[in-house]
Amino acid sequence: MSTADCGVTYAVSDRIARITLNRPPVNALTLDMIGAVVAALKQAAADDEVRAAILTSALPGRFCAGLDLDLLLSADNDKIRALLQALYLDLHDAQRALGKPSIAAVGGAARGGGVTLAISCDVIIAAESASFGYPEIDIGVLPAIHFAHLPRIVGRHRAFALLFSGRSFGAQEALDLGLVSKLVADAELATATMALAKTFAAKSPAAMRLGRAAFMRQNDDDERRRIAEAVEDFCQSAAAEAAREGIRAFVEKRKPNWQD
Repeated sequence: MSTADCGVTYAVSDRIARITLNRPPVNALTLDMIGAVVAALKQAAADDEVRAAILTSALPGRFCAGLDLDLLLSADNDKIRALLQALYLDLHDAQRALGKPSIAAVGGAARGGGVTLAISCDVIIAAESASFGYPEIDIGVLPAIHFAHLPRIVGRHRAFALLFSGRSFGAQEALDLGLVSKLVADAELATATMALAKTFAAKSPAAMRLGRAAFMRQNDDDERRRIAEAVEDFCQSAAAEAAREGIRAFVEKRKPNWQD
């Protein structure tokens, strides 16, 4: 199965790899789609001609809505665990081994697992239309991986407020919080992202590879162990009846009837 069959396309031009999400209507993540993103990152890592990678979306107004909720409703615990291990651990490992800079170009809505995709990259450039959010708590599950990294980016108390309110927030607030690296007009997103990628591509590949690895060692603080713990936290919450009720309520466009 090609990556395109999974809602992901891969192309290289000017020494830049473009990994594009394209699963209408909202780029909801399936196991195959996450696997295709990971495979594309590995392909970019193995290609010596590639000097930087961009993760973006082909859908206007949508970056990625997060995990496909139909899968969470219908899948058993083993399948949910496989989904989370791919999104959390496999994605982390592929980014860690990339050996060259990665940039997320976020236009439109990024929610839950969509923010996970973006935050896995080294740099996030957001369009003015971009918005972010961690709505997992509203459907009875946990934004577990974001417990591991968001407090270090925006501070403990602001992270708690975002993660446990479930509210969405715009690109300017994301910039003010330090969650995104740069804010640009919607029409400039592709151009600005490519310009930064070309800046990275012009550097010594050896220096970039060694420097990126050193940067990660200095800043990870045992991140992989904490991500593995996040898999367990999410799976535990997803197995509870509250998650079933929360997801059903969201799909049925009603308020959840919490029984716990």
